Amino acid sequence: MFERKKKRVPGLNTTSTADISFMLLIFFLVTSSMDADKGLSRQLPPPQDEKTEVEMMVKERNVLQIRIDANDLLTCSGDTISTDALTERIKTFVANEQNDPAMPEKSIRDVNYFGRCEVSDRHILSIQVDRETSYNAYFQLQNAIVKAYVQLRDSYARKHLGRPLTKCSQPQRDAIAMVYPQRISEETPTDSQQSAPANSDAQKGGKR
Repeated sequence: MFERKKKRVPGLNTTSTADISFMLLIFFLVTSSMDADKGLSRQLPPPQDEKTEVEMMVKERNVLQIRIDANDLLTCSGDTISTDALTERIKTFVANEQNDPAMPEKSIRDVNYFGRCEVSDRHILSIQVDRETSYNAYFQLQNAIVKAYVQLRDSYARKHLGRPLTKCSQPQRDAIAMVYPQRISEETPTDSQQSAPANSDAQKGGKR
């Protein structure tokens, strides 16, 4: 009997494996896109300092009070309201097309593309939420506010420039933003849990 010789399997050359892996890593890092979290552009109130605190007198007609309580109940000037209805209320308030003396004052300014015109630069949306308000309710409120400003500016662009806001150049958008600037004041959140014991004590005292 003749003994069959076993064939030797040549070894795998892995010398360049590390280089190939590194090149693939660089390729995927360069070509892939990563989602970035987007937030809301808001200027937070500075820390309160009793020594430097200055009271600003604002006319009541220029302020729109918006509140969300601990149960996510949305109110505007004391009226319970939906987010869609809030958007319409803000648009009416900020625009004040009839120059209603009970609604925000306006100023006369020189604005690029529009010349000397009325601008709604005195209104304030005063927002206050409870510390127990849910994030979902808060962001729905912010979306309703942003939607109101976008619709106001889009309507102004169509009327005075003959095109939607999305078709306007950046300088044109900046000019329209001067006509309807976002003026939002976020107050310190309330704490319903702290006020609850005080109310309950008052009720107990009344029963004596």
